[in-house]
Amino acid sequence: MTTFALIHGGGGSGWDFHLLGPELVARGHGFVAPDLPITDSSAGLDSFVDTVLDALEDTSDVAVVGHSYGGFTAPLVAAKVRARLLVYLAGMIPAPGEPPGQWWGNTGFSSPAGLSEAEQFFNGVPASLAEECQAHGREQVSKEWDEPWPLPAHPDVPTRVVLCRDDRFFVPDFQRRVARERLGVEPDEIDGPHCVPLSHPAALAERLVSYL
Repeated sequence: MTTFALIHGGGGSGWDFHLLGPELVARGHGFVAPDLPITDSSAGLDSFVDTVLDALEDTSDVAVVGHSYGGFTAPLVAAKVRARLLVYLAGMIPAPGEPPGQWWGNTGFSSPAGLSEAEQFFNGVPASLAEECQAHGREQVSKEWDEPWPLPAHPDVPTRVVLCRDDRFFVPDFQRRVARERLGVEPDEIDGPHCVPLSHPAALAERLVSYL
């Protein structure tokens, strides 16, 4: 049994994976989905990593999944636990020494024009579920925004990049380019929007488990 460490994105919480987690369990695996301390202005990347490690306790067979902004934390966790798998799920792929706040300009990210928050993140998610997710959102005031990403290179861990075909925030062409430039890999693709753990939890679980 592998334990999936599911790391949420900016302003999110472990609740974002409340549909995906049971799908992983149904396939014979476990998961942790902790709330990162994003509401603590003294918390940075080290605190994020410690939160995930505390949730994993002494688990030895670990796959790490970083969703969106969780991509800055996921490889740090993967390096600490010697994970068997690292997955960037519609994830921000960091460069050594790069603060998260500089990622946007460094990658040439262009914010989608004329779309509401719901249209950017939740297209294809039932309206009631999207509203519930937004209600679980938290204000991110933690200090990692200006912290240089600390690793000298990406960890020596089998790594996959998964893009969402219907993503209107990190659009597919953008994700493909960043994956090629930063990791030298071609991303895999899955149907769904940026918040694919809510829209396609079963298909996403199947994909994640297939990587094992």
